[in-house]
Amino acid sequence: MLLLSAPPDRHSLVEDAVAFVIATTLVALGIVFLQTAGLFTGQIAGAALIGSYLGGWPFGLVFFLLNLPFYVFAALRMGWMFTIKSFIAVMMMSSCTEFFAATLTIDMPHPVYGAIIGSVCAGLGLLSFFRHGASLGGIGMLALYLQDRFDFRAGVTQLIFDAGVFIVAFFLFDPMTVLWSLLGAAFLNVIIALNHRRDRYVARS
Repeated sequence: MLLLSAPPDRHSLVEDAVAFVIATTLVALGIVFLQTAGLFTGQIAGAALIGSYLGGWPFGLVFFLLNLPFYVFAALRMGWMFTIKSFIAVMMMSSCTEFFAATLTIDMPHPVYGAIIGSVCAGLGLLSFFRHGASLGGIGMLALYLQDRFDFRAGVTQLIFDAGVFIVAFFLFDPMTVLWSLLGAAFLNVIIALNHRRDRYVARS
């Protein structure tokens, strides 16, 4: 594959690199909006946010560690290129989130802003990663595998996993925090379910 150009149905390396920067920025901003509002989300990112709240650990570190077991699955089922790209994506997002959290100040008048804006940013960032042959690890890897292999929508898989995260969260957080977080997670998964379709987007990396 050429650096600056590629066949019509493939992304060039430069296109992949630019997409990773855009995706990292969007997802990291989404996480910071959620953190500022004291909310969480679903998937591994949600589990990492909950862990960071309860243990006082940096989100980026928890997120990176929770993703490690999924790389074995990805390497066996989805190939080394996808696994390497996803590892890079997780490293970039973990680092970028910690940088934004330390350098940005966001005034959050109500949790609904964090729920909606955070979910929109994260959803658009995830779409960019997906369309350039990567994911943010964890359940995203499984969701992409099931969609590619069995045509089972990625957003639906994530919704199922999210249900488990939120059931646990109801025992750990106040009801309003969980409800606002649930609103944001549902919105994010609707974005993924409606927009990530192989029959509509055929370019590959």
